[in-house]
Amino acid sequence: MSIIGIVVATAIVGGVGVFIGLFLGAAGEKFKVEIDEREAAVRELLPGNNCGGCGYAGCDAMAAAIAAGEAPVNGCPVGGAAVGAQIAAVMGVEAGETKRMTAFVKCAGSCEAAPKAYAYTGAEDCRFVSMMQNGGDKACTYGCLGYGTCVKVCEFDAVHIVNGVAVVDPEACKACGRCVEACPKKLIEIIPAEGVSAVACSSRDKGKDVMKVCKAGCIGCMKCAKVCESGAVTVEGNLARIDYEKCTGCGKCKEECPRKIIG
Repeated sequence: MSIIGIVVATAIVGGVGVFIGLFLGAAGEKFKVEIDEREAAVRELLPGNNCGGCGYAGCDAMAAAIAAGEAPVNGCPVGGAAVGAQIAAVMGVEAGETKRMTAFVKCAGSCEAAPKAYAYTGAEDCRFVSMMQNGGDKACTYGCLGYGTCVKVCEFDAVHIVNGVAVVDPEACKACGRCVEACPKKLIEIIPAEGVSAVACSSRDKGKDVMKVCKAGCIGCMKCAKVCESGAVTVEGNLARIDYEKCTGCGKCKEECPRKIIG
């Protein structure tokens, strides 16, 4: 190939490159999406766990919702009040009161309280065990299986298996809700971390049947409901339930419970 041919080819390639560069630059400028500076600032403040505990798909979605005024500035359960206050400053609004929440396991069926119905050998995962006979190897078909699926999904080391049942450390818990989703028995719920009582049982069997399989299960005796002056405690389907909006945390139901499962 002659020198002239090489020069012409080089010029063509260079010209095409320049044209593409200019075209992409113009297209990028025309179709670029404007990002709210406040959204970027809020995203920087969010912890980045992408846990979904706020109700959004992740921290990016949460930041966009806050910037758009669609989500509360203190809506991140992981960041808590401290992060809420910082985001409020960015948004130029009041943070408001942040009620600290925690996960709570509605079961007190420890190894001594709730025996096994049979010996299970297999994967150490509650989801697998729950597919076995009678919903698992525990005599109480409602109880915590104790194989630690909730422990494995917790990023904050807030859930541990203690004597065969899952227990949450409320000081470490960020109320992200991952353990709630992971539990195949649906025994975990998010409740206020302070100022309320909670029932550590999920059995809806009659009292005499509960006593056959668990020494700690709710027997639906109604004593807790009778002493509650705020009307927060009711017994539905043989199981005591507490309305956390009404509960004053007086502790009378806890004192009256013969099974000692209200804390």
